[in-house]
Amino acid sequence: MRVLTYTIPQVGEERKPQIGMEFPSLEEAFAFYNQYARESGFSARLGNTAQVDSVKERARGEVRTGCRAKLSLVKEQTEANWIVTKFLESHNHPLSTPSKVHLLHSHRHVSEAKKVLTQQFAEANIPTCQQVRLLEIDSGGPEFLGCTEWDIRNFERELRDEQKGIDAETLIEFFATEKEKNPGFFYAYEIDSTGRFTRCFWADHVSRRAYSVFGVNHHHQSIVFGCAFLSDEKTESFVWLPTKFIEAMPKGPPTVIITDQDPALMKAIGQVLPQTVHRYCLWHILNKFQDKLPPLTFRNYYQMIKDVIVNSSSPAEFDKTWEEVIRCSGLENNDWLTLMYEIRQRWVPLFFNHVFSAGMSSSQ
Repeated sequence: MRVLTYTIPQVGEERKPQIGMEFPSLEEAFAFYNQYARESGFSARLGNTAQVDSVKERARGEVRTGCRAKLSLVKEQTEANWIVTKFLESHNHPLSTPSKVHLLHSHRHVSEAKKVLTQQFAEANIPTCQQVRLLEIDSGGPEFLGCTEWDIRNFERELRDEQKGIDAETLIEFFATEKEKNPGFFYAYEIDSTGRFTRCFWADHVSRRAYSVFGVNHHHQSIVFGCAFLSDEKTESFVWLPTKFIEAMPKGPPTVIITDQDPALMKAIGQVLPQTVHRYCLWHILNKFQDKLPPLTFRNYYQMIKDVIVNSSSPAEFDKTWEEVIRCSGLENNDWLTLMYEIRQRWVPLFFNHVFSAGMSSSQ
């Protein structure tokens, strides 16, 4: 037999379960008891035991606190209904107040309507905490929401788990379709030994043709030559990307590349694009001065340092004026400035005067 047991509180309610009550299904029985538990300030839980004979079916539920309050139902195989056979009201824990009962596990449920709203909020990049606040306002308050922020986050995680692999398959199908439409469409991707989609690159025929003509158009606007997704920032990924880029483009490697100071990226560019001038983004470096200098020193000397960086016309002039301003500002022992001076050929504009960059010094 199987025994069904529901835990319910000992309180006097008009909808209190009674011995002999019948329910057409297990689901309806649990819904009734769970509603009773909500009104009473208690959480109901259903548990099952193994079937031990073929005559009767019963189920037993237990409470985590060891509470003995429970409701048992029996179903004869020859009968259609579940019948209440035992109802114990005694409990060993306080009941929840009406303002807190919505936090109990069996009374929390993310409705289909809330799931749809949550997905729409996520598509609009609304943080989960703000989503919950909007849902609370729409419901008339937290106690009427029917779930918690944790339930919403669990739903979002489950949704992401369901989507795993689907996005990658859809993207690959899209690439193949675009290739069929126009042979000039280029794409490449890799999947690791576990079947996980790790990286991809694509460029349409317009981007590839534009690369063969120019890098910057006549209106000082950027042109997209290709797009890529990388699952990590390891050297092997950065090696793979420019390799595929060169494979896709009809005119060979680029003349100049501007990046931040990522060591893995620097190593990859040196390996795959040895003839390409690689310079660091001036914007990123100048923004670091505020964090690397004492506040008072930054306020008094940053503009002087920036003038040396931007306006020096020769290496000799830069070295001389840099030394003067560093000594004047008392920054001789600043390790970061020492490092930046050692790699000045990578980011100070005057060292790139021999290469056409259309006035660009930033990866922005």
